[in-house]
Amino acid sequence: MRRLQRARLLALQLALLVASGAPEAQLSAPRSLVWGPGLQAGVVLPVRYFYLQAVNPEGQNLTRSPPGQTLFRVVIKSLSPKELVRIHVPKPLDRNDGTFLMRYRMYETVSKGLKIEVLYGDEHVAQSPYILKGPVYHEYCECPEEDPQAWQKTLSCPDKEPQIEKDFASFPSINLQQMLTEVPKRFGDERGAIVHYTVLNNHIYRRSLGKYTDFKMFSDEILLSLARKVLLPDLEFYVNLGDWPLEHRKVNETPGPLPIISWCGSLDSQDVILPTYDITHSTLEALRGVTNDLLSIQGNTGPSWINKTEKAFFRGRDSREERLQLVQLSKENPQLLDAGITGYFFFQEKEKELGKAKLIGFFDFFKYKYQVNVDGTVAAYRYPYLMLGDSLVLKQDSPYYEHFYMALKPWKHYIPIKRNLSDLLEKVEWAKENDEEAKKIAKEGQLTARDLLQPHRLYCYYYGVLQKYAERQLSKPEIRDGMELVPQPDDSASLCQCHRKRPLRQEL
Repeated sequence: MRRLQRARLLALQLALLVASGAPEAQLSAPRSLVWGPGLQAGVVLPVRYFYLQAVNPEGQNLTRSPPGQTLFRVVIKSLSPKELVRIHVPKPLDRNDGTFLMRYRMYETVSKGLKIEVLYGDEHVAQSPYILKGPVYHEYCECPEEDPQAWQKTLSCPDKEPQIEKDFASFPSINLQQMLTEVPKRFGDERGAIVHYTVLNNHIYRRSLGKYTDFKMFSDEILLSLARKVLLPDLEFYVNLGDWPLEHRKVNETPGPLPIISWCGSLDSQDVILPTYDITHSTLEALRGVTNDLLSIQGNTGPSWINKTEKAFFRGRDSREERLQLVQLSKENPQLLDAGITGYFFFQEKEKELGKAKLIGFFDFFKYKYQVNVDGTVAAYRYPYLMLGDSLVLKQDSPYYEHFYMALKPWKHYIPIKRNLSDLLEKVEWAKENDEEAKKIAKEGQLTARDLLQPHRLYCYYYGVLQKYAERQLSKPEIRDGMELVPQPDDSASLCQCHRKRPLRQEL
C-alpha cells in the first residue's frame, strides 16, 4: 500500500512539474546551441529567423523532440523603453529532430537595438540574451546598404552559385541593343508575357510587352525588396513571366541566344534562371499573407518516420498526362500508392473515369512516407516544399529545373523515377524493403534543402544574377519610352530613419 501511495505521489509531483512549465531534466539549456541570421541586425529580411539545437547535460545533440510540451520560447523587446515596436513572434517551430526554428517579423525599425531572450521554461538558452545593436530595420524600411560586398558578406552569400555560373557561360557579353531590337519582335506579341525592366540609381522602372503580364507583381515585389536592402547595379533586362522558358537558340547559332530571365529552365533552352515566384512570394509574405512558406513547412512535417503511412502520395491538378497515369496506377495498386487529381482543366473528359479527389492541406501530405513529384506544365513548384519535409521524394525525370536543382543528386537526396513512371511501383517497393536506406536519403535531402532554401539565400541568388548580368552588359541602361516607375509600398518610410553615411536615392 505504501509503495502504491508513493508511486501516486511521484506521479502527482511529475504532473505538477510539467504543468508548472519546468524544463525536462534531460535537456540542458546552457549547453544547447543557438545560431542563425536572425541574430544579426544587418540581415534584413521580411521574416527574421534563427535556429536552436537542443543538447543534453552530457553535451550530446538531441535527435528528436524533447518529451512533453515544447517549453522553448522567445521574447523580443526594444533595448530602449522609449521605443515601442510591434514584433510578431510566433511559437518556435519544432523540426522533430532536436532542432527548432525561431521566427519574428518586425513592423517598425528600432534605433537603439533589440534584446532577444531565448528561454527554456524560465532558464536562458545558450548565450541568451542576444543583443542586436541598432539600427535594426524592418522589411519596408528603405535604407539600402551602399556597399554590396559588405551586404553579401553580412548575409554569408556563397562565393559562387553553380546554376548562375552555368547560365551566364552562354553570355560572356550582353548586347543590349540586340535585346532592344529582337525581344519585342520575338517574344512581345499580344500573347506575350514579358516585362522590360531598367534599374537606374536604385529605382525600378518597367514596361509590359504582351497581354499576360499580371505576374509582374511578383517580380516587382522582390526587386523592390532588394532595392530597400542593398544598392543594385544599373542594368536593363527582360523577365519572362510565363511558365515555359523562351530562348531555344543554340550558343553556336547566328544570331545567338538572348539572356531572357525566367523562373524555370529546361535542357533545351538558354534562359537565365531566378528562384520561382512561388517561393519568393511566400518568403516575402511569411507570417502575414501565406501559410506555406520555406520556414513554416519545416515545423509541419507530420508524424515521425516510423508512424507515417507506408504509401506513395500525390495530389494535384491535371496539368500533365503522367499525372493521369499516376491516378490509374493508384487505382490498380492502392496498397502502394494514393494519388488523386484535385482539379481538371486540360483533360476534363477524364474526370468521370478517374474521379476527382478532395483538396487536402499541404502539411497533411507528410502523413505519408513517400512523396511523388511529377511535373506540371513545367517543373512542379511544390518540389522545394516536398524536399523540406521529412518524407522520401520520388522525383520524375524531367527536362525542367529550378535554380537549386544542380545541388541535388539522385539516390543521395531523392529517388529518381522514369519520365513515363514505368518504374514507380518498383521504386516504392524498394523503399519499403530498404526502410533505413530510404530514411537516410530522405534526411539527406531534407538537410540539403534546408541549407539551399534559406530565405536569405534567395536574396543572395537574386542579387548574384543581377550583378552578373550588369557586369556583362555592354551599353548603359536607360529609361525607355513607355516605362513607368515602380513605387515602393506606402509603408516603406513608416517609422524608419536611415542611419547610412549619406542619402542614397537621388531624384532623376
